[in-house]
Amino acid sequence: MSDPALPFDRRDGTIWYNGSLRSWADAKLHVMSHGLHYASCVFEGIRAYGGSPYKIREHYERFHESATLLDFSIPYDVPTLEQATRTLLTENSLSEAYIRPVAWRGSEQMAIAADKTTIHVAIIAWNFGDYFGARLKGISLMLSAWRRPSPDSAPCNSKAAGLYTICTLAKHEAQRKGFDDALMLDYRGQIAESTGANIFLVIDGKLHTPKPDCFLDGITRRTIVRLAQEQGIEVVERAVLLEDLERAQEVFLTGTAAEVTRVRTIEANGSSHEFAEDAITQKLAALYDAQARSKTRPKARPKTMSTARA
Repeated sequence: MSDPALPFDRRDGTIWYNGSLRSWADAKLHVMSHGLHYASCVFEGIRAYGGSPYKIREHYERFHESATLLDFSIPYDVPTLEQATRTLLTENSLSEAYIRPVAWRGSEQMAIAADKTTIHVAIIAWNFGDYFGARLKGISLMLSAWRRPSPDSAPCNSKAAGLYTICTLAKHEAQRKGFDDALMLDYRGQIAESTGANIFLVIDGKLHTPKPDCFLDGITRRTIVRLAQEQGIEVVERAVLLEDLERAQEVFLTGTAAEVTRVRTIEANGSSHEFAEDAITQKLAALYDAQARSKTRPKARPKTMSTARA
């Protein structure tokens, strides 16, 4: 693969595009594509460890669900996408990689209505390491003014491209001010997530995490909940408020890219919250890493969780 410092459109390799492999340079779409103008686009993020995609079936099932929520269908079934991904990793000689499936509406219509557009699908993969560059050392967050929308104003359960516009704005502001990422509240003023990862607070030995009713119930989030429960750690899924930061001993983020990332500080409403402890974070991170890299991974569990609620 080419130099990771190069812009993505100038790299070498192959991309799976509408059912076949294309050279990286030839994987293009027209400027009149509906997905570009109206964000009629969904995507996924999958990690490969040792050349093996982690939880690939769950990711592609969510890919299909996301498209359904945006009123279109992925023209390739889950097994086809799984096989395409494995072929792509082999073709590009990738081991530790990030995989980006994306589906979008084409250029047949250029208006709000888009029911006659062709649905295009591509899968891209590239070398990938630590998302934040300080996963277990700890990162800093600042509170963003942008909030996650209510379920009746956006398809919150879809991994839709348009929902990430405010995440980009929030992250840009945080980075300009010297932070690693931003903490986002939801439309009610409750803690929701960071710009691209779910959040957990450790309070007196228990894990507290927001109810995912207006943001994605992450695949990594569900994995951490199960791993914690297997270790006898109680998980409390509830409305989490900014005041809860005062009681938390540890905070961490979870996501495919973020994996398990410790949060060291959060700046919110003029207050600085420091989280000096990390024992539970480190333990769950180690368990997650071991499972993700295991050659004999457990079969996928049902999506429903049995968690305590406060």
